Amino acid sequence: MSLLPDWRRTEPGQKPDPKRVVASLPLALLQLDPDLVVASVNPAAEQLMGQSYRRLVGRSVAELFEFEEPLILGRLADGEANLFARGVGVRIMGQPVRTFDVMTSPVTHCPGWQLLMLHEGVGVEALTGDGRGAGGGEGVALRAPEVLAHEIKNPLAGIRGAAQLLDRKLSERDRAMTGLITAEVDRIAKLIDQMQSLSRRSAEPAQECNLHEAVRRAQAVLVAGHPSKVVIEEEFDPSLPPVTANADSLVQVLLNLLSNAREACQHQLQPRISVRTRFASGIQLHVGPGGKPLRLPIELRVSDNGPGIDPKLRDHIFEPFVTGKKSGQGLGLALVQKLVREMNGRITHDRDEANGLTHFRIHLPVAGSVP
Repeated sequence: MSLLPDWRRTEPGQKPDPKRVVASLPLALLQLDPDLVVASVNPAAEQLMGQSYRRLVGRSVAELFEFEEPLILGRLADGEANLFARGVGVRIMGQPVRTFDVMTSPVTHCPGWQLLMLHEGVGVEALTGDGRGAGGGEGVALRAPEVLAHEIKNPLAGIRGAAQLLDRKLSERDRAMTGLITAEVDRIAKLIDQMQSLSRRSAEPAQECNLHEAVRRAQAVLVAGHPSKVVIEEEFDPSLPPVTANADSLVQVLLNLLSNAREACQHQLQPRISVRTRFASGIQLHVGPGGKPLRLPIELRVSDNGPGIDPKLRDHIFEPFVTGKKSGQGLGLALVQKLVREMNGRITHDRDEANGLTHFRIHLPVAGSVP
């Protein structure tokens, strides 16, 4: 009794098999046998838990999940109960607690067999772009900078002109800095153009990108602005293949995350920012009903040892105008989320209280894997 046969063999025009439909659900679904052992999972559950199908099947619910509401395990043990619990704290495989809507349902005509379903509001909204929840209102809210666009572009043009004048008077060794200024002014001007037409423009074209080059470029910009205050630890996997992304958008995303990390830990006795890249199997994105899941095996993690995000804001940090900074506008992470989504990626965050670290994780597709 498996949810995942080779459902990808459906012929064009053929009515989708029910098991294919289940496999295409954006809702994380686990099939449990009478002993509460995982018999099957759909791709959304693999994505949610960060584990592959093979690593999840055969493990008990108690081994995988720790529910803050003990009633849930009791209902599962009962075997024949329907349950819907909203906003339940769940610890998955020892990771920090996250908030889910949890549903259980017995399988008809199969005594003891059950379905366990989990829905994480922020995670799903971050991917769907349906105009509600975490992504809701971004088409309106992110247009706010249009009011300032004209006034921003004028001084940018002046900065670029000054950099070009300086470039003529500097030695070859010092021209790298003016080149960086010019390149960043051009990128900011392009970003303003994009935000002016954010609600109606299509995504920037994606192409093959070297993830590590984008990280180094973002670091160079950050260090140039704070040369004596930024130390970034790198843990790169040099064997990673190129990703499918827009290079300028990727730099903008990384610059936002690194800047946030610097601000978060600047008052720590020993500020620590780290960037790690790795291959993360099992992460998938469902791009539409019945569509072939898109694997996102390349993970980039930006971490800092700051005090972390206010728990009251953690479920809303990707919403426009939500910020924990006194002088923040709350647009940075909303834009980051949109840019990552346009690259067919996903972004999540979590807090490691044991080690005092905040992590932002970006998952992206390998170059050539996006239709």
